[in-house]
Amino acid sequence: MKKLIFGFSLILVVFTMTSSSVILLPEVNNKSFQVGETLRYRVTYGFVDAGEAVLEVKQTNKKNGNREMLHLKGTGRTLGAFNAFFKVNDVYESYVDKKGIFPWQFVRRVEEGGYKLSQDYTFKHEKQKVNNGEGKEFTVPIGIQDMVSSFYYARTLDFKNMKVGDVVEFNCFMDDEVWPLKIKFVGDEVIHIRKGKFKCKKFVPVVQKGKYFESENDVNFWVTDDENRIPILVRAKIPVGTVKLHLVEWAGLKYDLNKVKV
Repeated sequence: MKKLIFGFSLILVVFTMTSSSVILLPEVNNKSFQVGETLRYRVTYGFVDAGEAVLEVKQTNKKNGNREMLHLKGTGRTLGAFNAFFKVNDVYESYVDKKGIFPWQFVRRVEEGGYKLSQDYTFKHEKQKVNNGEGKEFTVPIGIQDMVSSFYYARTLDFKNMKVGDVVEFNCFMDDEVWPLKIKFVGDEVIHIRKGKFKCKKFVPVVQKGKYFESENDVNFWVTDDENRIPILVRAKIPVGTVKLHLVEWAGLKYDLNKVKV
């Protein structure tokens, strides 16, 4: 009997030690985007189209163990005369967990006016680590985002019951640092872009002074007030004027974009 009790106790101890070491990866209910979605934006400085950005959701055969992934790709480039004095050709790729919309791999290739940058991050969420591809590992929270996945993860959040002044926060790993991203809901607005009028929810980033922007009013962005939750306009103040990023083409959306009838 003593041996039986001892054996049973040993099993309980082993089970407890094993179960406590299991890391539960986060999952989200993604209703907003799907494979095949393409969003094309124009970057406007004043009245001139200075560049364009394209965001795509692609299928991939890559897996992390038995975890399926989505391939998110963003490209940015300058247009026309802007290529003559400051040519931009950027590529950002993120391989994200299909169930959790968090990254397993991140690739960044930047070419801007002669400046070049390459980054290859490998995320190990079960160990709460990220390897920067240069022999360094950093401790990060489980489910942390990267520069591309943040855009899509934010679209999975539920904005329906948000009140003016509410703040949403999540973490992003960028340039070997953990950045707390905070966005504040400002209110509902109807926004007019080249492709028509749309009902939107307006947000501003909660910025840290002394960083990229000095004030929350320096950056505003508007997200479609529908199930797609697509940012259709971003307006940013810079020292020499205002830059706008606005949606000009889209394809493969889960839902139709609802325009406001004129």
